[in-house]
Amino acid sequence: MFSKDVLKLDPSDEVDRIVNSLREQVLGQLRRRGAVVGLSGGIDSSVVAALCVRAFGKDRVQGLFMPEHHSSDDALMLGKMIADHLGIGAIVEDIAPALEGLGCYRRQVEAICTVVPEYGHGWKCKLVIPSVLDSDRVSITKLTVQDPDDNVSTVRLSAAAYLQLVAATNYKQRVRKMTEYYHADRLNYAVAGTPNRLEYDQGFFVKQGDGSADFKPIAHLYKTQVYQLAEYLGVPDEIRRRPPTTDTFSMAQTQEEFYFALPYDRMDLCLYALNNGVGAEEVAPVVQLTTEQVGRVFKDIEAKRRATRYLHQPPLLIEPVGEV
Repeated sequence: MFSKDVLKLDPSDEVDRIVNSLREQVLGQLRRRGAVVGLSGGIDSSVVAALCVRAFGKDRVQGLFMPEHHSSDDALMLGKMIADHLGIGAIVEDIAPALEGLGCYRRQVEAICTVVPEYGHGWKCKLVIPSVLDSDRVSITKLTVQDPDDNVSTVRLSAAAYLQLVAATNYKQRVRKMTEYYHADRLNYAVAGTPNRLEYDQGFFVKQGDGSADFKPIAHLYKTQVYQLAEYLGVPDEIRRRPPTTDTFSMAQTQEEFYFALPYDRMDLCLYALNNGVGAEEVAPVVQLTTEQVGRVFKDIEAKRRATRYLHQPPLLIEPVGEV
């Protein structure tokens, strides 16, 4: 019988398994001395940092805070909280000047102004998708803007504006990863990736940005299971209670309104069911949806897999180079 219990695990056994694997992978296969972890104040990076401390010791884990102009107010505070809790060293790397130099913010505004000409200083924005539960849903990402007087409106983007806005925003993840690799190179450490299974499966990452890493210790875990490890590892309550966010645009934004079809707990169950051949009619009462709605979630999962498959691919070669 399908139930929420399918995602329960033994946190002690799982932590031991991951820690042993990290020691073999990082110290053995990669021959690196420790790990660099970008700390966002979120649950995933906090759990990855805690696992790295267990694997390598607190003196061989380097935390990084990488705020920019659009970072949320609590991201740095919560990031410092987990670093202090774990007793690891952490460095603040303000990436805003680099983003300004690359034209990230300017290019964002330029794209937005093609559909909202008055957009400028004091305005905020985010990208949103319609709910998969809406039977009339057309899967088109729209732009929500907020003016300096807090008036909010949502408009449709042209294809060119959408692509430029996303491309400019992706500078953020790529500059962060570049910064992580700087510190990894100088310390002879490996870079830790922080995606959970839901994000990894559904392509919720930027290629050569947060999708790049030397090892990804929780990519096999559903986000529900990451929370189980967080409790076992003693991640502070404030971090465990924080709703998952993208922390990418200037307006507050949940992950489900930006990318996923549902909140992570129900999304995890749907993903597990699809992966294990559980029918929509059996899943529906567990996630409190209709069978038709679960079917639409299944289709959305498969559509995202198709659309983001290239993110997982290594560079294409004309022919294999057998020596490497």
